[in-house]
Amino acid sequence: MTILYILIPVAIVLVIIAICVFNWAVNSGQYDDLDSPAHSILFDEEDPAHLAARKSDDARSDAATPQDDQPDERT
Repeated sequence: MTILYILIPVAIVLVIIAICVFNWAVNSGQYDDLDSPAHSILFDEEDPAHLAARKSDDARSDAATPQDDQPDERT
């Protein structure tokens, strides 16, 4: 019976951690597009439609992670 006083809080903490990890994965875009990476190996590299899709994917990923060209002036 006393083991339940340990196991129940441990189980609750593990569930909270799992929910936080799942929320992080959803919010960071891990589940946005599950089909394109699997199908991209089937396309020919010189195919114009495939090249256009890769460029749009690159542009979308660049827009999602902006990078500063200017160095930080707080030195």
